[in-house]
Amino acid sequence: MVKLNKIYTRTGDSGTTGLGDGGRRLKSDPRVEAYGTVDEANACIGLARLHTLAAHPELDAMLGRVQNDLFDLGADLCTPDTGKPLDYEPLRIIAAQTARVETEIDTLNKNLKPLRSFVLPGGTPAAAALHLARTVSRRAERMMVALAQVEGEHVNPEAIRYINRVSDLLFVAGRAVNDNGEADVLWVPGQNR
Repeated sequence: MVKLNKIYTRTGDSGTTGLGDGGRRLKSDPRVEAYGTVDEANACIGLARLHTLAAHPELDAMLGRVQNDLFDLGADLCTPDTGKPLDYEPLRIIAAQTARVETEIDTLNKNLKPLRSFVLPGGTPAAAALHLARTVSRRAERMMVALAQVEGEHVNPEAIRYINRVSDLLFVAGRAVNDNGEADVLWVPGQNR
């Protein structure tokens, strides 16, 4: 269990931070950048929830579950799998979490009209906030994929699948809060030439 008695420790003043396995990395390390961006996506979802709480309670509950999972994802990323045994079982994203998000995407998507163009972020404040969260989630995904390519680094493949699905959920959620796609702002190629 996490216990935070003191918020500042001064251990990061040198530009390093502690990982879940006790190791230290630069705050600019690709692993730290990846889980920091997951945290940023989580904050964006929190902002979006200000617009979904009352008007879209079922969606808001989905987003709350995703926020909790994103902390699991951060824990997964901050505890590198080095193949060495740890004194505890590290928290890892599992397939059931990804499957749940897929089911929630299907639930939201069944009421949406098919797309005939790309959707511009906007429409309602909730949709704009969800699209912002989606783009930050996609950046986290790119960082996780890049981290997985670094020699000596390992990223849980299910974690990459999970963040990919979260981005998809946020896209569909953005459409759902736009009157199930009726209020979507569609891209018109070359409109302003």
